[in-house]
Amino acid sequence: MLALFISAFATLFVVIDPPGCAPIYAGLSAGASRRQAIIMAARACTIAAIILVIFALFGENLLGALHIELDAFRIAGGIMLFMIAVEMVFEKRTQRREERAEKIKAHNAETPQVEDVSVFPMAMPMIAGPGSIATMMLLTSRAKGSEETLVVLAAMLSVLVIAFAALAAAGPLMKVLGDKVEAVITRLLGVLLAALAAQYVIDGIKASLL
Repeated sequence: MLALFISAFATLFVVIDPPGCAPIYAGLSAGASRRQAIIMAARACTIAAIILVIFALFGENLLGALHIELDAFRIAGGIMLFMIAVEMVFEKRTQRREERAEKIKAHNAETPQVEDVSVFPMAMPMIAGPGSIATMMLLTSRAKGSEETLVVLAAMLSVLVIAFAALAAAGPLMKVLGDKVEAVITRLLGVLLAALAAQYVIDGIKASLL
């Protein structure tokens, strides 16, 4: 069980990428007070948790209703995760997040109130995005029995707790780390994610050929 927890935790940590979300959230919540920033961070992680739990528990039934084989989803999910990994390595993911941040900041400049970014873009697609949804479905599909499923869910909640801590401390954290360190961390996570994505594709192809 411990090995499963560590594996699921590491996979979800790489996909959700709390260190990568933190600097973007710092930009999105720049006009908010400390209390508002923490409340939005908590709301974003809570909504993301609900989305991921729903897909983890009922995603396979949804695939069945659409007549999609799980092995096909494994391959498709692996390819999608690999594409995300490439974006992380070449900083395209960060650039896209920054573009979203600039758009919302520009909108905030036109309105006096602080815009709530907890649902969009933080909860979805930044935290509970296509990659993390696919990963949760793949991890729970591999789980044998309710105990292993609970272990996967516990790993997911642990990652989201870390994500909340990173978002809540986003402003002070970025002052300490700086942009260069954040870029290095994101690229390293991208390389690890690429390897994990390749393994998903290999597993899907193996299972479909047997």
